[in-house]
Amino acid sequence: MNNHYPPSWYADSAPQLAPLPTLQGNISADVCVVGGGYTGLSTALHLRQLGFSVALLEANRVAWGASGRNGGHVGTGQRADQATLEKMVGHERASRLWQLSLDAVALVEDLCQQFAIDCELGTGNLHLAAKRAHIGELEEEVHHLRQQYGYEHIEFLDQQAVAQRTSAQGVYAGVLDRGARHLHPLKYALGLARAALSLGSDIYEHSRVKHYRTSDQKVIVSTDQGQVSCSYLVLACNGYLGGLENRIAGNIMPINNFMIATEPLSEALADQVNRDRLSLSDTLFVINYWKLSADRRMLFGGGETYSSRFPSDIKNFVRPYMLQLYPELADVAITHGWGGTLGITLNRMPDFGRIDRHTFYAQGFSGHGVPTATFAGKLLASAIHGDCTDFDLMAAVPTRGFPGGTLLRWPGLVAGMLFYSLLDRWGR
Repeated sequence: MNNHYPPSWYADSAPQLAPLPTLQGNISADVCVVGGGYTGLSTALHLRQLGFSVALLEANRVAWGASGRNGGHVGTGQRADQATLEKMVGHERASRLWQLSLDAVALVEDLCQQFAIDCELGTGNLHLAAKRAHIGELEEEVHHLRQQYGYEHIEFLDQQAVAQRTSAQGVYAGVLDRGARHLHPLKYALGLARAALSLGSDIYEHSRVKHYRTSDQKVIVSTDQGQVSCSYLVLACNGYLGGLENRIAGNIMPINNFMIATEPLSEALADQVNRDRLSLSDTLFVINYWKLSADRRMLFGGGETYSSRFPSDIKNFVRPYMLQLYPELADVAITHGWGGTLGITLNRMPDFGRIDRHTFYAQGFSGHGVPTATFAGKLLASAIHGDCTDFDLMAAVPTRGFPGGTLLRWPGLVAGMLFYSLLDRWGR
C-alpha cells in the first residue's frame, strides 16, 4: 500500500498527515462521503458541526488529487463572470451567486483561523490582459462590479501600474482584486482533514468505492473490504468520479493541468516578478496562473492535456509558458514538475444536485475549486440538515452534459480546446 503523495513541491513542503485506516468490515453512519478532497473534507467537517456521524471514504490518501496539487488561488466570483451569469439566471440570482462567492472566500479564511491551519494564506490577485483586445473587457468588468455589486476591493490597472507590480512581459493591463486570497493547497487540505478528525469524523484511506445501492431507507456503499450503511450519501469525487455514477459522469470532463516550482528566488528577483506577493493569472483561455511560495519559489501553472497521460517531461512542458512571461528566469533551476486532474463543465459553473432523496453531489469546479469546493461542503451539509436554500440556488444554475456523454465528450472537448488555443495564439 503506497502512502506517499504524488511528487510535487507541495508534497515535499507540507507536514504530512499520518496514514489513516482502510475500511474493514461493515459500519454505519448518518452520512457517507465519497472523496477526500476539499468538497468531501469540508462536508465531513460541517456535518460534524451539525451533529451528524460521518464516514469519509478516500480511494488513495486525503487530498491526493487536485486538492493537493492546484495553484492555490482563492478567487472571488464564480468561475463564470457576472455578466455571463446575469444572462444565464438574471440579475437577482446572479447577485446572490456573487454573494455566495464572497462567502466562500470568507469561509476559507474562517476555517484557517478557527482550526489554526497554517497554509501560507496571502492576499490579492492580479488578473492580466494577455491581449490588447482584453483591456476594455477588464475595464468594463471592474466598472460593472463596482457599480452593480458595490464591490470596492477591485481596481483596474493600466500597463504602467501593472509594471510597478510585476515584470511580466506581453501583458497590457490588469485587474487587482484585494478581496482574493491564495494559499498552499495541500497544507490547507490536510488542515481540513485534521479539523474533521478533531471533530469526530471517521476518515478511511485506500478505500475505493466500487458501487453503492439505495433502498427506501438506506444507502449501502461498498469497497473491497467493507461496507457503510448510511441515511445519506455525498459524492465528492469531481475529476476522479470515473464510472461510479454514470448519471452525472457526463456532466463533467476530467482534464489535466500542470505546474512547476523553481528554486528559491533572491529577494530582489522575487520583488521584480511579484512585488506585492500576489497570486497572478492571465486572460488566455488556456490560462496561465502563478504565485510565489513563502520561501520565494515561483509556482507556475500552464498547459493542459486531455488524455489520461501526462507529458513525459512536465518541467520542460510548462517552462516555456513561464519564460514567455518572465524571461529573466531562464537561468533559474526548476526543482519540481507535477500534474493533476480536475473536472470542468461546459459552462464552467459547478454542477450541484441530487440523484435521489438520499444522494447529493457537487463537482465540476473548473479550476475554481479552493473556495467553491470548500463552500460546497458547507452547502451539502446544510442541505442534509434541512436548509437547502443556497444549495438549491447553486443546483438551479443551468448545466448540461457534454454532447455524447462520457463516450464522445473527449474528442469534442479536444476539438474545442484546440480552437481556443489557436485564439490564444493568434486571435482575440
